[in-house]
Amino acid sequence: MHGARVAIFGGTGFVGRRICADLADAGADVVAIGRTTPDETFGYRFCRADLGADPAEKLDALLARERPDVVVNATGSIWGLTDAQMEDACAVPSRRLVAALERAPRRTRLVHLGSVLEYGPIPRGGRTHPDLPARPDTAYGKAKLAATRAVLASVQAGRVDAVILRLANVVGPGTPDISLLGRVAGRLADAGEEPAVVALSALLAHRDYVDVRDVAAAVVAALRAPVSGRIADIGRGEAVSVRELVRLLIEVSRVPARLVETASPGAAEDWIRVDPEPALSLLGWRPRYSLADAVGALWAQYAPLST
Repeated sequence: MHGARVAIFGGTGFVGRRICADLADAGADVVAIGRTTPDETFGYRFCRADLGADPAEKLDALLARERPDVVVNATGSIWGLTDAQMEDACAVPSRRLVAALERAPRRTRLVHLGSVLEYGPIPRGGRTHPDLPARPDTAYGKAKLAATRAVLASVQAGRVDAVILRLANVVGPGTPDISLLGRVAGRLADAGEEPAVVALSALLAHRDYVDVRDVAAAVVAALRAPVSGRIADIGRGEAVSVRELVRLLIEVSRVPARLVETASPGAAEDWIRVDPEPALSLLGWRPRYSLADAVGALWAQYAPLST
């Protein structure tokens, strides 16, 4: 990657920042692109652009000016949006990025970050796999699937060279405060001298979690892999009880705490576990960090607040 010019759309977000850091460490010339100017501690070259709203001419000019060898689409969205809102937040920007890459006079490699939620419900004990039919039942999953289909259609038409990485739940250093584990860590850090009470709705789900540092390594692997038009799921290949993950965070923090779960009518006992074999065979990638590593790195950013 030394000397490669890489543009990361969504480069100021949780996953995007880690990708910027690891690509820069590998010697790439990194530019982060996003809608909001980052804080002063960002540390990478930044360009403001809104994939969903900027005119096509501005996006074309940006790509012509930056002349990236590789583009990473790490854009995403917050939860709680309607299907239409999520379409505008996730699918539309990705379609517009693909269209801009198709118009560009220079052929550019695209690594598109999707989501395992594109598959929809997975039977308990099962695994996701790129060969499975995609039947998402969430607004986010539907929008991300629409984006993936736009990328694949462009590849099949011979217009774009791209790889899709469908990410499992991402944790580790930089985990957002608004996430489940981020909220728990915040409560533990604010506990003071009294034992913390961590009150949550029923934790019934089992999900595949992957460290953000492993995600960044998967992106680097995808940039180098001689494959196009393929999908690889990025996870540890383990369905972990969310309840046990929260308990692991409490244990790592060493903060006296009591976990209280409130019954939630209709709470889903959903199950997500990826098949890691395609990522290994296509990209030569496998996860390196354990969940204890990921949770420990997460807690390290909150620990100073608890003293």
